[in-house]
Amino acid sequence: MDFQLSEEQRMIADSARQLGERFGLEYWRELDARKEFPHDCWRAICQAGLCGVALPSEYGGSELGVFEMALIIENLSAAGGGSTLGQLFMINPIFGGVSVSRFGTPAMKQELLPGLMSGDINFCMALTEPDAGTNTLEIRSFAAQDGDGWRLNGRKVWITGVDSAHKMLVVARTRKIEESASRSDGLTMFMIDVDREGLSHTPIEKLGTNTLASSSVFFDNVRIEPHELVGTLHGGWRELLDVLNTERIVTTAGLIGTAELALKLAVDYGNDRKVFGDRPISSYQGLQFPLAQCYAETQAARLVNYKAASNFDKGLPYGSEANIAKLLAAQVAARATERAMQTMGGMGYSREYHVERLWRDCRLFRFAPISEEMVLNYIAMYDLGMPRSY
Repeated sequence: MDFQLSEEQRMIADSARQLGERFGLEYWRELDARKEFPHDCWRAICQAGLCGVALPSEYGGSELGVFEMALIIENLSAAGGGSTLGQLFMINPIFGGVSVSRFGTPAMKQELLPGLMSGDINFCMALTEPDAGTNTLEIRSFAAQDGDGWRLNGRKVWITGVDSAHKMLVVARTRKIEESASRSDGLTMFMIDVDREGLSHTPIEKLGTNTLASSSVFFDNVRIEPHELVGTLHGGWRELLDVLNTERIVTTAGLIGTAELALKLAVDYGNDRKVFGDRPISSYQGLQFPLAQCYAETQAARLVNYKAASNFDKGLPYGSEANIAKLLAAQVAARATERAMQTMGGMGYSREYHVERLWRDCRLFRFAPISEEMVLNYIAMYDLGMPRSY
C-alpha cells in the first residue's frame, strides 16, 4: 500500500487550500448569519476546475477520481468552510454529477454536466420522506404512468439546497410496494426542474448549516417527461446506492477538514492565552490530551476514507469503508469542535472565534446522511456476520 500522494495530488490539495483561504472564516461567518448560499465561493471552486475533478473529460471534467475529490473537500473545509463544504460537493458533483454521468442518457449528460462544472447549474436530491426517514425502501412518493411520462405526487423532507437548485434528482416509486417483487423493486430516479408546476417547497428552521437551506418539498401532480428518467425504470435502487455511498465519502471529507480546523483554532488560542503566570494554557495536559486524542482519531478517519475513495475509483467494494469512515469522522468532528470550545472557555461560545459555527454545522452529521446507529447496524450485519437487529 502506498500512503504517499502523487505530485499531481499534492498540487490539487494545495490549490484547494489556497482557494479555501480566499474564502476564510470571516466569509463563512457572515454567510452563516445571513443564511445565504455561498455563490461566490462555489463559482470560484468551479472556475478552478475543482468541481469536475471526478467527472468525464468530454464534458469538461478532469476524470480523476473520488479520492482527489476527498482531498479537495478536506482542504477547502480546513481552510474555513467546515463541514458545509462537503454538502456543496454532495448536492452538485454527487447528486448531480454521479447520477447523470453514470446513469443519464447521452443527451442528459450533454445538457447538464458542462453547466454543473461551470457552476451555472446547481442540484439537489429529494429522497427522505417524513414517514420513511432512514428506511428508503418505505418511501411512498409515487410517479404514476401518464402517457409517455409520469405524474408525481408525494412529499419529501430535509431536502438540502432546494432554494438554490435548478435541477432536482427525485427518487420515487413507480410500482407500489404491494405490487413489487421485492421492497427494492419499483424505485426510480428522475432529474426534473425545481421550477415546475405542482412543485413547492418551504424552509425548515434549524440549528446550523445555514448557508444551505433545508426544506420540505411537495409534489402535486408534477409532470415528468420521458427524457427525465435517470437509469432504469423500476430498478433504481442499486443505482441509488452508488450515489448514496459516494455521498458518505464527501461528507466524511468535510468532517475531517472540520476537525482539523477546530484543532488548529484551539491550539492557536491555547498557545496565545496565559492565565496563571507566563505559561500558555496549551502547556497543561488537561487541554493537551483531549486535543491529541481528537487528532489521532481524525487521522484514522482520514485513512479509512481514503481507502473508501480509492476502492471506489478502482471499482472495488467500498461500502463498509465509506460507512466506517463516516462514523469515525462524525464522532471526532463533534468531539474536536466541543474540545476546541472548551479550550477557549467563554470565548469558544462567542461567534467571534468561529468554533460555535463549526460545532453547530457538524452536529448534523451524527445522524445524516445516515445515522450512527444505522452504520453500526451495517457493520454488525455485513462485517461481523451478526443477525439483522431491526
